[in-house]
Amino acid sequence: MTTLLGLAIAAISSALLFYTLGVWSERFAGRLKPLHLILFWIGLVFDTTGTTLMSKIAGGMAFDVHGFTGLLAILLMLGHAVWATIVLVRRDEKAIHSFHKFSLVVWLVWLVPFMTGLAGAMLA
Repeated sequence: MTTLLGLAIAAISSALLFYTLGVWSERFAGRLKPLHLILFWIGLVFDTTGTTLMSKIAGGMAFDVHGFTGLLAILLMLGHAVWATIVLVRRDEKAIHSFHKFSLVVWLVWLVPFMTGLAGAMLA
């Protein structure tokens, strides 16, 4: 395994850890908190880093299910983190209490490219 591949795997795995912790701890808390927001942003940074490294290794983005869902997931994660930031800054109590529904959807979409990438690596 190359150093670049090892770093990419570590980054993607860290994204899974931080984003999952953020989404599920928010859901169990029943309200969006600053800690969840921090975990969302850390997950996004690790996912973007890992995806960039994997793309570099692969020679660019693949125009397949994995590539399209991966791009969609990063865009959703970015929108999710930005919206969570806005909700907390505005102190919108209604949104703070219902935000976990949106978080779960984004997390589930994010799992698609994670799993297809994992399956693809295991089958290669």
